[in-house]
Amino acid sequence: MMQPAIALQRELAEKVAPAQQEYDLILPDESIQQTVNAWADGKFGEKIRRPYPERNEMISEIRAEFHEAMAEKLGLDEEEYSEVRGDYDEAFTLALHKDVRRGIVAERVRPDGRQLTEIRPLSSEVGFLPRAHGSSLFTRGVTQGMNIVTLAPLSYSQLIDTMEITDGERRYMHHYNAPGYTVGEVKRMGSPGRREIGHGYLAERALLPVLPTEEDFPYAIRSVTEIMSQNGSTSMAATCSSCLALMDAGVPISAPVSGIAMGLMMDGDTPYVLSDIADAEDFAGDMDFKVTGTSKGITALQMDMKVHGLPVAVLRQAIEQSKAGRAHILEHMLSVLPGPRESLSPYAPRIEKIKIDPDKIGVIIGKGGETINKITSETGAEIDIKEDGLITVASPDGASIEKAMNWIKGLVEEPEVGKIYEGKVVGIKDFGAFVNILPGIDGMVHISKLAERRVEKVTDVVKEGQTVRVKITGIDERGKINLTMIGL
Repeated sequence: MMQPAIALQRELAEKVAPAQQEYDLILPDESIQQTVNAWADGKFGEKIRRPYPERNEMISEIRAEFHEAMAEKLGLDEEEYSEVRGDYDEAFTLALHKDVRRGIVAERVRPDGRQLTEIRPLSSEVGFLPRAHGSSLFTRGVTQGMNIVTLAPLSYSQLIDTMEITDGERRYMHHYNAPGYTVGEVKRMGSPGRREIGHGYLAERALLPVLPTEEDFPYAIRSVTEIMSQNGSTSMAATCSSCLALMDAGVPISAPVSGIAMGLMMDGDTPYVLSDIADAEDFAGDMDFKVTGTSKGITALQMDMKVHGLPVAVLRQAIEQSKAGRAHILEHMLSVLPGPRESLSPYAPRIEKIKIDPDKIGVIIGKGGETINKITSETGAEIDIKEDGLITVASPDGASIEKAMNWIKGLVEEPEVGKIYEGKVVGIKDFGAFVNILPGIDGMVHISKLAERRVEKVTDVVKEGQTVRVKITGIDERGKINLTMIGL
């Protein structure tokens, strides 16, 4: 599928003939790095192989101690040292990253003491926001994601109008927020950045394959993940928390979805694949590979690489190893909520649906929207009509929905032989009575079919404006409807 696009890029490159540019990799000054390495010798290693956040707190203390030592070594006061602090801090971080790699490659032990395939501690809960349609809190290690699901009529779907071919309506929307406080920083609260948009879209793609169709579940669904704390793999926390919140909201997904972030340390040609990576392993590692899916297959993938190329065997190992990790996380999720709730939240709008012949949509709308406006104003229900004939009726009041549905059915229903109707007598002739059985559709009851006895005058049995029960006995080739009142 990608080959035509690749061929086009190569053709463009040949025409443009860009010149390869040389670049210098900017690293800390060699003398500074040596000084830092000498000071850090014995400060890292097993001493800081502690669970998060204990490890982060220890590193912060060591970093502060390091800068005090460097300022003293250089004989500089605080203001003078601030001019070179950045160079020494970068060298300290590089030494820390090398220690992370050394621990994994040499000892098979990760920064927080975990084994290569070990998942951080898991904790979750659902339904803790009683007013929301669905809510969940998913915690993996220090990373925590809160998700809120809101249901609405299909008219609330997001209209997509871009230069891409995916224009149309977006019925399921997942949004992701991760403010600065989640990493202990003070940042301006503004619109989502590229990272937030990307993480939200990844979690959205992860759940799209398991969502019910519009016909089966005629709702627009908005899922919002608020990251409360983070130390790696927040997009996967968003995936898991949104899945739990959808089930809590009663959305009948076909299968639950879990997600995991895989890492990689390459030592020459030897790969070390890590399950459920944290920030330290992401910063020091060679890959951040996200995998989401159900117990039967993968729903979404995303990969960030820091190496030139990735052998197929390594990718295969990462996918196979991720399966066990996803299964472990999914088992935890299902222990909290085994599946979608059988009923919606009492605060969610109730929606009923009906499928009609698309050619009859105009009958529902009426001239200038007169009919549909009358239905909504008199019933209080909200009505959405799709081009394929799917009509949804939404209201918090069941009686309102029923009234609107019956009105719509009456407008589009076709007369059926043998079916009994309640209608109003709209005309009387010597030979019989005309009865309106459906909007705009009348039938005739012949005088001989008004009663089992002989009837002298039609008005002896029925009066104009009277409501009567009639049954269709036949419809001729011209559409004339014959009715009877006998036996009813």
